[in-house]
Amino acid sequence: MQDTSKQYDAVIDTCKSLFIKKMSDYGSAWRILRLSSLTDQIFIKAQRIRGLQQNDVRKVEEGEESEFIGIINYCIMALIQLEKGVVEQPDLSTETAIKLYEKQVAITKQLMQDKNHDYGEAWRDMRVSSLTDLILQKLLRVKQIEDNAGKTLVSEGIDANYQDMINYAIFALIHLNEK
Repeated sequence: MQDTSKQYDAVIDTCKSLFIKKMSDYGSAWRILRLSSLTDQIFIKAQRIRGLQQNDVRKVEEGEESEFIGIINYCIMALIQLEKGVVEQPDLSTETAIKLYEKQVAITKQLMQDKNHDYGEAWRDMRVSSLTDLILQKLLRVKQIEDNAGKTLVSEGIDANYQDMINYAIFALIHLNEK
């Protein structure tokens, strides 16, 4: 589990570094995005990963890694949007956005550690393609919850699905980095 924690942190460091650079370039323009828009962005990235895994020919040089990083960052943005609400104009400084980012990462990492304790790090025996499929399944669930105006009868909420997608994407990046 100690290796997992270090590997998790290394992936997050890469993701956060890109998030900070994009905040420098674009500010917090992402704050205007509704959850459905963020979900669709994540869906596009997951679909591209699945296509890369299934197709022999690539026409764009970016690989799976950059798409998994995008999934992680968009999911964190979605969690921030759930907490703060959508705004009409960018409203966060880089410093505030980083604090919110780190808060969501801490909550999501704790969830990973709790689940790893209970599941015995079963993800280590999974294929990257299976993790991709699980992300797509979670996305379809989120879309359905969004279509139901956020209401569920017995299921966990949208936030838990975004957290699971973050963790699956991190696991996939750990696998890809180990190859």
